[in-house]
Amino acid sequence: MQVEFWYEFASTYSYPAAMRVEQAAKEAGVELRWRPFLLGPIFGAQGWNDSPFNIYPAKGTYMWRDMARLCEAQGLALQEPVRFPQNGLKAARLALLGQDETWGPEFTRRVYLANFAGQKDISDEAVLTGILSSLGLDAGALLVRSNEQANKDRLKAQTEEAIAKGIFGAPSFVVGGELFWGNDRLDAALDWAKR
Repeated sequence: MQVEFWYEFASTYSYPAAMRVEQAAKEAGVELRWRPFLLGPIFGAQGWNDSPFNIYPAKGTYMWRDMARLCEAQGLALQEPVRFPQNGLKAARLALLGQDETWGPEFTRRVYLANFAGQKDISDEAVLTGILSSLGLDAGALLVRSNEQANKDRLKAQTEEAIAKGIFGAPSFVVGGELFWGNDRLDAALDWAKR
């Protein structure tokens, strides 16, 4: 009865997923686990050094139009980021600290809002400090912990776990051994978890 939500802060479709996954899981009566990871190593293994939405311009044009429709339907603001994709490494290290803490989901949502609604640079520690502080957290202490080697190694291991599970993009939802890829597969993942 658990769904793992695998997400990457640079991923466009992870934004609307992150904004609805918690409520959807609650309504379905399914336990949710937030799992930040990095797509860079996965894309690199496929020979990509950029987002496929930049590599294939027609796909990118479609994605931004599709995102506009999705966000409008969800009542979410959308503005193209200051650059795409943004470097979400620092945010992912922080999200990993919050993965099993009560503040983790809200931190994640606020980073997505900063990136895709606020046109803020989510690689900037000042932006991340502002988000952490707005949650009443000790931003300085969390930034130090996020940069400790043990946490860096943990994020690398979590990314390797994603690869081992067959994850190739974000968002992805894992239920037991079943993989569901894409924001539009959230409901299918929740239904599978209820079986």
